[in-house]
Amino acid sequence: MEISKIYEPKKVEDRIYNLWLKSGFFNPDKLPIKKKVFSIIMPPANANGSLHLGHAVFVALQDIMIRYHRMKGDKTLWLPGADHAGFETQVVYEKKLEKEGRNRFQIPREQLWKEMWDFTQANKTIMENQLRQLGASCDWSRKKFTLDPDIISKTQDTFIQMRKQGLVYRGERLVNWCAKHQTAFSDLEIKYEERNDPLYYIKYGPIILATGRLETKFGDTAIAVHPKDKRYQKYINKEVEIETLIGKTKIKIIADEAVDPDFGTGAVKVTPAHDPTDFEIWQRHKNEIPGPIEVIDKFGRLNLLEHFPNNTEAKKYHGLKIVEARKIIAEEMEKKGLMAKIDQNYKHNVGLCYKCGNVLEPRLLPQWFIKIKPLADKAIEVVKKEKIKFIPSRFNKIYFHWMKNIHDWNISRQIVWGIQIPAWFCECGEIIIQKEKPEKCAKCSGNKIEQDTDVFDTWFSSCQWPFLALGFNKSQSSSKSKITDYETYYPTNVMETGYDILFFWVARMIMLGLYKTKKIPFKTVYLHGLVNDKDKKKMSKSKGNVIDPFGIIADYGADALRMGLIIGNTPGNDLAFSEDKIRGYRNFANKIWNASRFVLMNTKKFNPKSQPKLSNKDKKTLNDLKTFTKEITKLMEDFKFYKAAEKIYHYFWHTFCDKIIEEQKKRLSDSNKANQQNSQYLLLKILKTCLMLLHPFMPFITEEVYQNLPIKNKKKCLMNENWPKY
Repeated sequence: MEISKIYEPKKVEDRIYNLWLKSGFFNPDKLPIKKKVFSIIMPPANANGSLHLGHAVFVALQDIMIRYHRMKGDKTLWLPGADHAGFETQVVYEKKLEKEGRNRFQIPREQLWKEMWDFTQANKTIMENQLRQLGASCDWSRKKFTLDPDIISKTQDTFIQMRKQGLVYRGERLVNWCAKHQTAFSDLEIKYEERNDPLYYIKYGPIILATGRLETKFGDTAIAVHPKDKRYQKYINKEVEIETLIGKTKIKIIADEAVDPDFGTGAVKVTPAHDPTDFEIWQRHKNEIPGPIEVIDKFGRLNLLEHFPNNTEAKKYHGLKIVEARKIIAEEMEKKGLMAKIDQNYKHNVGLCYKCGNVLEPRLLPQWFIKIKPLADKAIEVVKKEKIKFIPSRFNKIYFHWMKNIHDWNISRQIVWGIQIPAWFCECGEIIIQKEKPEKCAKCSGNKIEQDTDVFDTWFSSCQWPFLALGFNKSQSSSKSKITDYETYYPTNVMETGYDILFFWVARMIMLGLYKTKKIPFKTVYLHGLVNDKDKKKMSKSKGNVIDPFGIIADYGADALRMGLIIGNTPGNDLAFSEDKIRGYRNFANKIWNASRFVLMNTKKFNPKSQPKLSNKDKKTLNDLKTFTKEITKLMEDFKFYKAAEKIYHYFWHTFCDKIIEEQKKRLSDSNKANQQNSQYLLLKILKTCLMLLHPFMPFITEEVYQNLPIKNKKKCLMNENWPKY
């Protein structure tokens, strides 16, 4: 058979993908029924923009597993999906609004939600087309979105169930607040940065104490020292008079073991409304000192007149932003002799909003929390017993450390985009947990009831993704007349994702999966690294080193990109990406094409029904190929795709092309037709085997060549060929 002289991916890839779509083989129900099942739930990409190189890595890795297991004959499902991505999407949309001269706070809630819905639906379509470009052989008939009605309903069901069982509570606690985005975050979403700031030594009566946050001093409710610090024994449990910028007052000195005697002077101010440690100190000393006084509002400005309305001095500082207030307060304290000294070299970690980079302000707010420790204990146990295995295994230790030190999870977000928390507030103070608005309050019989405007942290819905995407229902039918996807494919075999969301997502999926289904959500967690530039630096738009995977595909083809993302990409380690590397695998694709073209041109008269009589050397060559196939299969089973791809690359180029084809050229022109047929058989056998071994890695070019092979018992697609025997 004749194939074109040059391999042109642009002319091949769309046509081949349509061939796969028409075959229906992405859907496991369209293939012969198999007992062994293999399933992967695709990590739902954020429906707020184009896919990037990180997405291309997970698509390549997961598609390799899926195609391999499909060829093995397993009942194989790869379920695709997209994530509404709550806060992430709202930030992206806010930037769009800013360019249009609009402000999300001035747009009615329902209108904004509808606009963002349309925005994500358009992006979903773009993303799905990009997944096709990457060669993703997922079952599009089962695709899901985290805002599908059933996902919303079942996510709310989980919240209601956890509330009934005492695992969800509403508490007024300090949370991480972003003044720009006007929402709280969980502890995991804080980005820490080491900074060099002034440390102020201020005079509080007879005590000198150190603080980095002068602007919160108006909310101080105590001075704390360590109970064993001999310097302050005579002051413990006593009140001292102090002079402040807004007048004189009295403040109590308490002892608490949370105080570090080596920090500053060993004495610290206690500001429960603006520091997590101080809040905990206050909780232990509620009967001794006043409660929290919030002197910084939600916009990051001092709100002193709310607490000191008749204080004329307070007017000087009211409304100031934090950084501005700190500077002015320091100057005023120095003027009044209330500043002992200033250390300009105070190094400390500062919590930042991971999106805008602004300093997060602790705020005392009523929020919804999950009691996470009971869930974490069970999640630790399943990994200890190796019911779930991490690849690489070194992440076990990291996982255990984090899970043992886990804090309750704040799942409230003060944004519009997301799944509404099914909670209703009556004016009598009663909280009603249900999906629909109650007609009246059971406690007071009143009907002045309003819904909680908060939405769930997006990770709360996405951590239920494996079982919700498969249609989990508590009242699952036990009838075997209709086996559900959940019953067939859960737990899934592999969760493949980046190591950077081990705690954001993987750990939470394990916890919620065990809680809801009483089963592990997956058996293996394969963690890939981040994609950096060729100099091993993180890609960012500001650095100008971001590489568009679809520009790469346009220039070199999807197969070359996939190979470049797999070879050298060991699990758990970051990958240095360069265009030169992709160019090299484009050359490999051309090598496959040219070698295949040579074989096809020299097998035009091959009779597939002929019975070859192979020489001993031919038999050894095929036996070596079987041994090689066995080695590749073992690597695939061991998740060593980077090594399998590299070995196939070298076998095809250096063994098949450089040695075997060269050795066979003389036989192909032999006047002895039998010898010629034997050579043709040998070359076609090796080529077909190589195509099958390469197919999970380079699906487009291998499928195109396979369609032209003059062999018997050829399947409709290479995609559903049987993995080569050994």
